[in-house]
Amino acid sequence: MELYQIRYFLAVCETLNFTRAAEHCNVTQPALTRAIQRLEDELGGLLFRRERHLTHLTDLGHLVRPQLERVYSDTEAAKTAARGFLRCENAALNIGVMCTIGPARFIGFLARFRAANPGIEVSLREDGVERLLESLIEGTRDIVILASPEPLGERVRVEPLYRERFVVAFPAGHRFHSQDVVPVRDMNGEQYLSRINCEYYDYLRDLCRSNNARMHDAYLSEREDWIQSMVLAGMGVCFLPEFAQVVPGLLTRPLVEPDVVREISLATVAGRRFSPAVAGFVAAIRRHRWPEQEAVARS
Repeated sequence: MELYQIRYFLAVCETLNFTRAAEHCNVTQPALTRAIQRLEDELGGLLFRRERHLTHLTDLGHLVRPQLERVYSDTEAAKTAARGFLRCENAALNIGVMCTIGPARFIGFLARFRAANPGIEVSLREDGVERLLESLIEGTRDIVILASPEPLGERVRVEPLYRERFVVAFPAGHRFHSQDVVPVRDMNGEQYLSRINCEYYDYLRDLCRSNNARMHDAYLSEREDWIQSMVLAGMGVCFLPEFAQVVPGLLTRPLVEPDVVREISLATVAGRRFSPAVAGFVAAIRRHRWPEQEAVARS
């Protein structure tokens, strides 16, 4: 059974005239008649009774008409949905973002992407690296934006976006205020506020130990805004990616000797085909020119 046969059948049902039905379907009457005869052969009985200039549905025709109307309607709806999907109309795009990535760096890009693709509904979910990668592999996230000091494996394709330095965040009046930079060794004796989700936590801890910088863990939190607010309140200091600041007034200086830099990357599943919405986002973020590295805040 072909869709065009159903369309011809429904046209005759509406007009009860083979000639007008053929005109409506933009085909010749013999072509329409042959298509309906093939449909009757497949269904095993006559669908119409033609008496001189009168055409009537048979009992079989009455029986199958509602079902064929549903088939045709559902098929047309599927075609409409598919065309909208391919044109990115009402398309969903699920993005995973590592929770230590600050929003300020991405807001401009996301605003321009939304303006250029108003039919794409973007969903952002924050999480740690391991859970984001799980959701990417499972397909619940289409794209993941993250940074990792370790390789992510063969299944994940990684494309660098930009780099950012780590800084030391501290409150007003702190001894670091008079310095242009903070060598790792100067962290010795500081009250440290630990960002639990920091993917560089082990690396930074080992770096401090190797430079004889012994810090005291005062508080731990998975909330970036809480840690930064506690720093601002004078409860300690913390390491922070330079574009991750979300609390106004926080003072920072670059961490040096050695410098610590992380690379923010776009992660997708290697070999997985992109939907039109995902393909559009990937193309846009590849073209995007990220602003040059910003100067670290001073006051």
